Amino acid sequence: MIKLYQRFMKNTRLIKLVPISLLIFFSCDIINFKDNDAGLKFSDNAAVKPIARAHDQYLYFDDLEGLIPSDISKADSANLIQRYLKSWINKQLVISEASDKLNLGEVEIERKVLDYRYALMIHEYQKLYINDKLEKDVSPAEVENYYLENKDNFQLRQNIIKCRYVKLAKEAPKLNVFKRLFSSESEKQFEELKSYCYQYSTTFHLDSTWVNFDEVIENTPMVTLDNKIQFLRRTNYYETTDGDFQYFLKILDYKISDEISPMEWVYDDIVRIIINKRKVELAKELEEGIYERAVQNEDFEIFNK
Repeated sequence: MIKLYQRFMKNTRLIKLVPISLLIFFSCDIINFKDNDAGLKFSDNAAVKPIARAHDQYLYFDDLEGLIPSDISKADSANLIQRYLKSWINKQLVISEASDKLNLGEVEIERKVLDYRYALMIHEYQKLYINDKLEKDVSPAEVENYYLENKDNFQLRQNIIKCRYVKLAKEAPKLNVFKRLFSSESEKQFEELKSYCYQYSTTFHLDSTWVNFDEVIENTPMVTLDNKIQFLRRTNYYETTDGDFQYFLKILDYKISDEISPMEWVYDDIVRIIINKRKVELAKELEEGIYERAVQNEDFEIFNK
């Protein structure tokens, strides 16, 4: 297996990168492709020219076949070659030091390489199979069922609230009208409140979604509250000011950290969990299906000693 590495993994010493002008010269040879029915191939002259050396390991132009697209400029091809050379040299340096420091025999290296190769092949085939078979739609009923069966797994890590929150400049007009709209439960007046906020508010939150309480009060005087949990339990409406702004908060509902999360708060997380479970089940289905077909076809056998 060591011999398989000798092409790309040798004890090396960093060599100076080929100057850009020389790379451009080299790239001219590389772009001198032969165009035929079989596709683009390197010219014979270019293929035998070494482009770099690291100790007794050489990098040849034919090692770069397929690296350079046929429709890019000479300067771009030179830059691409330069980046590849740097990567190639760095890889040789790491392999060189690893070879010196690690006590790995040829058999062990071969086993590890094969294990990695097979793991990569299995991963890619599983991904192909899963992408083809995976049902990505998750119904609200599935989310609700999963939530009810696993509620204890969804403890809150922060305080969350449903609220109306508005930040206004101190000189905002029609403040009395705003306060009346802000406190109103009327749907019509709620639309007027939104219109007012779009015109005069610096920041506002009016919808009924759950939000992180700490994120709402960030950059407000409320961030210095001594006991936020006590504040949430005792407060329905709160307003305060600082030098330039005034802040209005109406708490419609709240949940304290360590309580069970509302389903709406973890809805997207549950969707991801369900989809991931489907992926695991599909991977298991693939493996079991291959095994069962192999049993039926007698594709393997275990010999008794």
